[in-house]
This record gives sequence, structure tokens and C-alpha cells, in this order.
Amino acid sequence: MPPSFETLTFDIGGVQTVVKAIGQGKPILFLHGAATLEGFDFAEGLADRFRVLCPSHPGMGFSGPAPHIADISDMLVHYLNLLDALDLPEKPHLMGFSMGGWMATELAAIARDRFDKVVLIAPAGLNDLAHPATPLGGIAPQDFPGYMTHDPAIAARFFPDGTDPDFADRFGADRAREGDLVGRLCAPFGMGHPNLHRFMARITNPTLLVWGAEDRLLPASQAPIWLAHLPNAQFLPVPGTGHLVPQERPETLTSIGDFLAA
Repeated sequence: MPPSFETLTFDIGGVQTVVKAIGQGKPILFLHGAATLEGFDFAEGLADRFRVLCPSHPGMGFSGPAPHIADISDMLVHYLNLLDALDLPEKPHLMGFSMGGWMATELAAIARDRFDKVVLIAPAGLNDLAHPATPLGGIAPQDFPGYMTHDPAIAARFFPDGTDPDFADRFGADRAREGDLVGRLCAPFGMGHPNLHRFMARITNPTLLVWGAEDRLLPASQAPIWLAHLPNAQFLPVPGTGHLVPQERPETLTSIGDFLAA
């Protein structure tokens, strides 16, 4: 039986912003990556102890168009406004994955007092030339599952398999729509900021860095750089795992939950 999510809708600066929510307890604000193809079902693994709030970024997923988004600063303001609209009863934890990890890093740097603990899962944002990310444009469509998970069969279930033309059409339209938004965010410096390591020094919140050891999109060799610049960080390496850690190793969510609950 699929997890049961509530759907919350807010008008944030003219953008219909949809938040999928599940569970009870202390809130977690989760920021997704550069696509929503894997969905939010992973959050069921945290819902026994937390209320997980999974917004779709403006112009992506379930949320409405956001033609005004020009760069990452617009997203940071959007999420500060969303926090105001949510009016949570207590300070939430902040969790970001991949591109959402980049967003979470900048958001925590400018508004650390709005959050309790921070979890970064295979975060983008560093653009370190010695540990480069794999350029997405160079990956053939049929090869994407093998870049997203160490076991390609796990990621393959999120992609069209040729049996449902309607799903394939929707999938293509969704990726084109989301790709437009991501392209605008990445236009200034790529998927990150050249001073991100400087921003990290402001994140005094307890932070957990989680990375799949076999990540082919964002190499886990970046992890020591993050740990060197985050003042209060722990590291959770996940062996035999690719980029989509929560989907490939759902048991990792227990360790994440333990960190947040401690």
C-alpha cells in the first residue's frame, strides 16, 4: 500500500506551491534534487517519528509555473516565505538532496536560526574541479539509471520502459519543464556557487553529511571538503550505493532519523 500523503497548497509570491506531507512529530523540510522523477515515497521511512514536508520547487513537480525565478537567490527567498506560510509550531530540521542539498546549504547559511539540524544527502554546489560532477548532458538517456543508483534496476523503475506511451510522453514533458527551471538556476555558475565553502562556515547547526560511496553523478570524494568547512558535521558513508541513497538504501533513513532525534 503506498504511503498516505496530505497535499498542502500555498500561494507563495504568486507561485502555487504544493507540499506533500506525511507523518507526525517534529517537522522536517525536505528539498528535492534537479528532478522529481523518484517522487517522495522515501519519506515514509521517517514518518514514524517526524512530520516530513516535501515541497515541489517552483516550476517543478506538483508546483506551478515560476517564470520569475532567475537564480538561486529567488529560491532562497521562496523557501523563507514558505516557512512563514507554514507557520510551524517548532523549528524544523532541514534536509536537502543533490541540488536540494546546494539549496539547503545556502538556506542554512543565511537563516541558520530558522532550523534545528541539517542533513545533506549527496549535495551539489561545490563545483570542485578536482572532484567534478558528471555532466548530465553527456549521459545517454538509457544510461541514466546506472548513474543514479549502483544497482540500475532500482532507478530504472522511475523511467519509461516502452510499455506505456502516455507515461513516456508525460515523463518527457515533466523533464523538459523541470530542466528549464534547473537551467535558470545554474546559468550563473553551474549547479553551485564558487564561494559555497565560505558559506558553510555559518552553518553551526548539527549537520549530517550522507553520501553513497558509488555515486557516479556527484563523487563521494567531495565529502572531505564539506566536512572540512562545516563546523559541526558528522559523516555517514553508505557503501555499495549510488546517488539516490534513500531509494537504494532505505535503511539509511533509520540512521538519519536517529541523528535528528538525538
